[in-house]
Amino acid sequence: MSLQEHRQAIDALDEQIVKLLNERTKHVLEIGQIKLKAGDEIYVPHRERAVLDRVCKKNQGPITNAGLRAIYREVMSSALSLEKTLTIAYLGPEATFTHQAAIKRFGSSLRYASQKTIPDVFSEVSKHRADYGVVPVENSTEGVVTHTLDMFVDSDLKVVSQVILRISHCLVSKAKREDIARIYVHPQTLGQCRGWIHRNLPHAELVETSSNARSAELAAKEKRSAAIAGVLAAEQYVVPVLEHDIQDNAANATRFLVLGRQCSPPSGADRTSLMFSVRDDVGALHKALAPFRRYRINMTKIESRPSKRKAWEYFFFVDCDGHAETPKVAKAIEQLGAHCSFVKVLGSYPNAE
Repeated sequence: MSLQEHRQAIDALDEQIVKLLNERTKHVLEIGQIKLKAGDEIYVPHRERAVLDRVCKKNQGPITNAGLRAIYREVMSSALSLEKTLTIAYLGPEATFTHQAAIKRFGSSLRYASQKTIPDVFSEVSKHRADYGVVPVENSTEGVVTHTLDMFVDSDLKVVSQVILRISHCLVSKAKREDIARIYVHPQTLGQCRGWIHRNLPHAELVETSSNARSAELAAKEKRSAAIAGVLAAEQYVVPVLEHDIQDNAANATRFLVLGRQCSPPSGADRTSLMFSVRDDVGALHKALAPFRRYRINMTKIESRPSKRKAWEYFFFVDCDGHAETPKVAKAIEQLGAHCSFVKVLGSYPNAE
């Protein structure tokens, strides 16, 4: 085929794609009306996962599965925005990694509301000013985000989805590398890049900031200053990237939780998050966790936090494979309660990452 014939074929295919996308969207809107009348949530993580898995199984290339997922993410985002004006609260400011995680989960067509603190994200969703919230919960290098765990103690919100985002930190500055005297950096980011800074800029003054985006904003305004931030923040504040991937751990990733008001039904490949407090008895924690072994349920994380209600009293946060509504997990949680003063299921959601 000639160049012109290829272009004519593309034009004809584009016409079909546009028609099919609009037909698909009409069905989505009809489904949205049915869900709204029934009082159900518009965003359904387990259905979203099923759609993405199905289209990837049908994929024969040359588009990669990752590329196809990105395309369908925006198709679904556009349809969601037509079904209902959805607002997604996230730990801001704009261009942070949490912002990126929110867009990765919901696409670019929805309304995003930046929040100053993690409690603010919880509050916006609890008060129905936002439909969903996105907060960081743990980093593969620095561990858990304690502020997020502590918020679940008194919150009725549920974890409805998760996002795993590979974190790539960059050195950004308008100065030459040899002229940098000050580095603006968020404390979590500092922990993830400390070795690189020590080896490459040991004499630079380190100034802690509230976010990576704030770091980039300050570096954009000051001579001989740099920031450690992501590419999106560098683009937002027009600061050149001097070095890419300066994190000490090449596999550096952060897990984010999507907060909502209703749990998803089982998808067949789920994770459950829960918290509990054991009674003050000898071997209480061992006895409490025994049901997970009894029913061969894989625990992927356990973390303790002071209850802040009574000295030396702790809450334990656990992630395990399976959905809270499935028989094995339900029995394990029921038997867990026999040895605990407090048990709370934080949510069951597709373990899609």
